[in-house]
Amino acid sequence: MPPALVEWYVGNLKNSKPAQAGHHTVPTDSRFPNMNQTRYCYQMYLDYHRCVKKRGDKYEPCNYFQHAYKTLCPQFWVEKWDEQIENGSFAGYI
Repeated sequence: MPPALVEWYVGNLKNSKPAQAGHHTVPTDSRFPNMNQTRYCYQMYLDYHRCVKKRGDKYEPCNYFQHAYKTLCPQFWVEKWDEQIENGSFAGYI
């Protein structure tokens, strides 16, 4: 993930008013030039879990990835992936 996007997200959260906090759209990512939102969603989900695994859930930049996948992914996909992670049958590399 380009560091500029993470810095943008963290900066916007710190500078936003309380009523606006958490209501940001996800910026475009140069890895997905054709607006493939399905792949973008899945990649953000993987990136979040990799970030948490490596840095811990208290590491604030990981929240960017969480916000992105929660914004882009249908909830039932996330629930299914979470269930697969718990069961040890998730196909992605985390």
